[in-house]
Amino acid sequence: MKKQIMTLRNARLIATVVFFYTIGAKAANVDWGTAANFAVLGGSTVTSTGATVITGDLGVSPGSTIMGFPPGIVNGATHAGNAVAAQAHSDALTAYNTLVAITGATDLTGQDLGGLILTAGTYKYSSAAQLTGTLTLDGQGQSDSSFVIQIGSTLTTASASSILLINGAMYDNIFFQVGSSAALGAGTDFSGNIVALTSDTLNTGATVNGRVIAINGAVTLDGNTIVTVPEPASAALLFSGLLLLASRRRANTAV
Repeated sequence: MKKQIMTLRNARLIATVVFFYTIGAKAANVDWGTAANFAVLGGSTVTSTGATVITGDLGVSPGSTIMGFPPGIVNGATHAGNAVAAQAHSDALTAYNTLVAITGATDLTGQDLGGLILTAGTYKYSSAAQLTGTLTLDGQGQSDSSFVIQIGSTLTTASASSILLINGAMYDNIFFQVGSSAALGAGTDFSGNIVALTSDTLNTGATVNGRVIAINGAVTLDGNTIVTVPEPASAALLFSGLLLLASRRRANTAV
């Protein structure tokens, strides 16, 4: 009898893991247009405190205020309220609307992203989403596997949270569509593209391998490292950015 109970418990555990591992509507890749070149793109302002390093372009539109560079460093071009930024903003808004329009998502409302293992697909939160700990995204050997997470209101990560990419999953095919604002906790190690309708806040030491985009509001940075690959990619630029990201991650681990 005891053996039967243990077998049943194991079966339930396996069923739970399989649910998170396999269910999810097929996600489509999203065309960023000219916004693909931008690691950080704000709607109203972009402000930074401390030693932020951005690898990729930095921009703001329709606002025109960028503050904190220097001492922050931009390994790319800076566009403050000009025609390039305006086109990138328009393209980012198109990408945001494309993400919103995807249907058939698996509902994860009420579940912490931390501890989940997700395969390629579309997932949704009808309201807020929280990441505490590690979210694992499994590409299952497909480098073009795409992950879309639709969030009705806010995205918040606890300090030192992370996103782990395995089996070919790539940050460029990971999209967090945020209905209001995103806030990354201190020391968060984030992989993927954040496109928030309102604002993005990265607390001290948070790193992003991907893009940080706010359609209408501000992007607020504090000693962060954000790395994306501009198109066409510059090998030297990418290499320097990845070295900086690795250095930050080693420092966070050592603390």
